[in-house]
Amino acid sequence: MTRQPPKPKVGILGLTLEFYEQRGPATREGREEFVREQLLPLLSEVADVTFDGAVFRREDIEARVAEFERDGVDVLLVLCLTYSTSLSSLPALQQTRLPIVIWNTQELYSVDESYSGADLSANHGVHGTFDLCNVLVRSGLRFGYVTSHINDTDCKEKVADVLQAASAVTRLKNTRLGLIGYPFPGMGDFGLDTTHLAGTLGCAWDAISVAEFNKRADEADPKSADGLVADYRSRYDIAEDITDEDLKVTAAAELALRGIVDDYRLDAYSYQFLSFGQDDRTKTLPFVAASRLLEEGVGFGGEGDLIAAAYSTILNWLSPPASFSEIFTTDFAGNSVLLSHMGEANAAMHRKDAKLRMVKRPTSLVPVQASQLALAVSYEPCPATLTALTLVDDGIWRIIASQAELIDFGPLEHLYVPHAKAAPSGDVRDFLTAYATSGGPHHMAVCFGDATSRLANFAMLLGADYVEV
Repeated sequence: MTRQPPKPKVGILGLTLEFYEQRGPATREGREEFVREQLLPLLSEVADVTFDGAVFRREDIEARVAEFERDGVDVLLVLCLTYSTSLSSLPALQQTRLPIVIWNTQELYSVDESYSGADLSANHGVHGTFDLCNVLVRSGLRFGYVTSHINDTDCKEKVADVLQAASAVTRLKNTRLGLIGYPFPGMGDFGLDTTHLAGTLGCAWDAISVAEFNKRADEADPKSADGLVADYRSRYDIAEDITDEDLKVTAAAELALRGIVDDYRLDAYSYQFLSFGQDDRTKTLPFVAASRLLEEGVGFGGEGDLIAAAYSTILNWLSPPASFSEIFTTDFAGNSVLLSHMGEANAAMHRKDAKLRMVKRPTSLVPVQASQLALAVSYEPCPATLTALTLVDDGIWRIIASQAELIDFGPLEHLYVPHAKAAPSGDVRDFLTAYATSGGPHHMAVCFGDATSRLANFAMLLGADYVEV
């Protein structure tokens, strides 16, 4: 049902105190041994980790951080292995573009009557983290912070959540978005200044014409299209009214969209269906392609919504598989909401007990030459997270998240769009009111499982508001 995101690349900045070196290197060497023998085995399960020993002089700390940056790590994980003076590491942390995560941990699990001077010397990094965090806050630097011991049952989960969130912040800086057509006129909730988008999230974007999409579809390689048609027939329950020509046109549209994604190196994209209908060369809309690309981790946002496009791929990094979606109808009697859209949903999230149907819409949304096909995805019943990224006042980003349950509903034979029902943890009326008053947009994302911890950490490291409803 779920898959794990790629392991983040983590560089450990282990800090000690130069004063202790005057008494001999034994304290530092003991703490390095603790990292190698106890922490690295746990960390290696959730990250690709680099640790080259502890540092304590400012120049060595700066050199180590610069080395991590050259090696392309995603996250800087700071460990105060003893007390460490904050001003030794502050300059390096001010200069780095890597997300900073501080793990407050130690070797000793309990303090009892046997506690000794040796225990004190080996387990006193916590107040070093306070010194460091204080100067980071005073310097306006964002950072993640987690307190846990390797004996804690949730230690690995806590550390994995914050490291994965930090890795997503790094990946976001290099994210490329594409917009085919133009944003839907009048939809203000995803309006944005793309300079602000680039300056705050780091996303670059390309404007792509419908004419280019149609040219690529017209020039699609017939053998490649036949291969896709064969894949459709093997994977999906093809509706009886779908013809061979329908499948070929749909395959050509998928090849066109895939070519755009590959050539523009897109992590996510959006298209506006009205713009397709305004070009009389358009044979069909790429609904099937969008659902299949979501399955592969390429984000999508409807109606020209670049924010939703970026966020669906962010959520897929944090808690795959994830999908673009939208609340269409309230089920007051069932204390739930209907999730749907015109034809785009992550095909990997379809319920396992029913073969995914490929259907033909009775009427097309816009004038096109051929039939409009879609995959009628109905999500697997399971715990889930409903979430959205939006802008609020003063250009601040806000993440809104809610734990929910994808309930047993669908697929309905008479619905020709993706559809599923989600029940919030409380009363649906309270959920919808809280979502709306928090500024929740009409486009959102959904993933399996509880992603709230990772989303909260991501928001903190991004400098965004975080609201749970």
